[in-house]
Amino acid sequence: MIGADSPILTATFSALSDPTRRFILEQLSEGEATVGELAAPLDMSLPAVSKHLKVLEEAGLLVRRREGRRHLLTIDPTPLADAREWLEHYRRFWEGSFDRLAEYLEKEERKKTKKKKS
Repeated sequence: MIGADSPILTATFSALSDPTRRFILEQLSEGEATVGELAAPLDMSLPAVSKHLKVLEEAGLLVRRREGRRHLLTIDPTPLADAREWLEHYRRFWEGSFDRLAEYLEKEERKKTKKKKS
């Protein structure tokens, strides 16, 4: 499992922390797009969109390829898979903890019920 101190995990969560970058990834989940296509629905300048794209690229979430003057972008799901694996580990941990807490509370409730009946 990837560790919590992993620079890859830190970069992934940092990149995903911004709603504009999450929106860009949602757009790219439908397929490859140009910078202009990604910028069109956003209410910001092209340089501002480019900064968001740079953060996503540095986090390894985007792959850019050039076709002449066009820059085509696609998602690289690898960092997302690493983040999912890390989150899944803690989901199992917390679910197990909550299950044990529920069992404990049920036992305590049964003890109280027995004492009241006695």
